[in-house]
Amino acid sequence: MIYDLIIIGSGPAGLTAAIFSTRREMKTLIIGKELGGQVVWASEIENYPGFKKISNFEFIERLHDQALSFGAELKTAEMVRLEKLADETFKIYTGKEEFLAKTVVLTIGLSPRRLAVAGEVELGGHGVSYCANCDGPLFRGKTVAVIGGGNSAFDSAEMLSKIADQVYLIHRNQNFKAFESLITEVKERKNITILADTVVKEIVGDSKVEKIVYETIDGKTKEVSVDGVFIEIGRIAHTDVVADLVNRDDRLQIEVSNLMETKTPGLFAAGDVTDKSEYKQITVAIGQATTAALSAYKYLQTRSQIKKSTVAY
Repeated sequence: MIYDLIIIGSGPAGLTAAIFSTRREMKTLIIGKELGGQVVWASEIENYPGFKKISNFEFIERLHDQALSFGAELKTAEMVRLEKLADETFKIYTGKEEFLAKTVVLTIGLSPRRLAVAGEVELGGHGVSYCANCDGPLFRGKTVAVIGGGNSAFDSAEMLSKIADQVYLIHRNQNFKAFESLITEVKERKNITILADTVVKEIVGDSKVEKIVYETIDGKTKEVSVDGVFIEIGRIAHTDVVADLVNRDDRLQIEVSNLMETKTPGLFAAGDVTDKSEYKQITVAIGQATTAALSAYKYLQTRSQIKKSTVAY
């Protein structure tokens, strides 16, 4: 069987691409190792148009049900190899199976760098977050900590200072990598306390975050009560698997055109993994996924017309 489109990634972008492709009567398969992608790490979503508040699971369930209701198929697996064959079709390899497609959309997202400390995984979605823009409003009037020393950490601390009562910005040394103007702005905020030369050792809580345990440069162990922890130490693009088929920027993100095209005809990308996605937000990823799916449809239409024009009568 050859699919018209195979989508790699089953987060909001991948499910959205499937909704638009199936409505164009494209036989569509979604391959993803975890339904929902990074959204599973959120608790509630408050910045998606049309919903004042919606849980992460309900949001993904709605997208999933809608995509499948239009005829999309879903396979829980991880792509380990992608190649383009001589006949211009794509072959996708998972651990146990192989699939063929006329077009492919990559919505593989980014993986947040982890602190790798006790309590981080267990309290994910229960006070531990990797996106201040997404989850910040949930901590209005509360005390939070931001971990990191780059632009994303300082930007998150600045934004959270307008929402939370108290913000702790924690970094392992005093070598901040953020813009100087942003560092100055954060230092001037009265409700932001910078804890430099400090390493977080544990995130503590039963059903939700209650405090963090950290160690100072002199070896002393201390703790501070917080309601939320925002880990902003970067994100990783796992794009080596498609390195031969795409161009990548210095952060290994996939370079795409405004139509979400990669350098390989028939191969598209959308969402956080692209270089066009400066703001890593659900709405941005979904918009790009819409474009990618419609671009894949147009690509098939164009190829069909080319084939028809070369038929000998």
